[in-house]
Amino acid sequence: MPLKRISAPVISAGREPELPTSRHNELEGVLRTGDIVFTRIRWFPMRQIADATGTWTNHVGIVVGFNGGRAVVAESRIPLSRRTRFANFVRRSAQGRVAVLRLPRPLSDVEIRRLQRAIGCRMGRLYDTGFSLRSRRQFCSRFVREVLQESTGVVIGEVMTFRDLLERNHGTDLRLWNMWYFGRIPWERITVTPESLYSSPALEVVFDGTLRRGWRSRPRNIGPC
Repeated sequence: MPLKRISAPVISAGREPELPTSRHNELEGVLRTGDIVFTRIRWFPMRQIADATGTWTNHVGIVVGFNGGRAVVAESRIPLSRRTRFANFVRRSAQGRVAVLRLPRPLSDVEIRRLQRAIGCRMGRLYDTGFSLRSRRQFCSRFVREVLQESTGVVIGEVMTFRDLLERNHGTDLRLWNMWYFGRIPWERITVTPESLYSSPALEVVFDGTLRRGWRSRPRNIGPC
């Protein structure tokens, strides 16, 4: 998918066809509450999710606020949804690949309070490895989609069945999906993917590229998602 372009300032230190690059603290300095952050988790099943949707991203979170000047990202991850420092969130992304998208306007104070309330209601909720929109559990793209909609009224992402998802991307290796669902893929189950949020026309790009590795500490092995 070609990179989106917007008229607002976009951090870019690279030259086409190379991806733009930035340091995480430079990118963090332009974030605002409600920004949506996309990454690529290295865990093999999550990489298969990206392959099935024909894109690089397989995980997404949303900036819920700032603590001591540092951005905090809310995310649904294994095993429980939680808040994570932005630096730690992007550190987990393979090859430093990160994108930040946002609505074309800042959130109002009322919307920010709604966002934080919607996120607070979902903290500590179990991760849904079945990726169902009808589950009591959460998964990353559903989490972000719902808290943004509840706080702003803006709907992003495309709801689709597993049949539509997997048939749309011809050549998808179904072996993992068959193993994941014990030989019974739920073809009519509805879901929403990080890719459909990433490609939403309701969002504008702040940054879409790679972060240069400039952290003093090494990333911890914190598992999938």
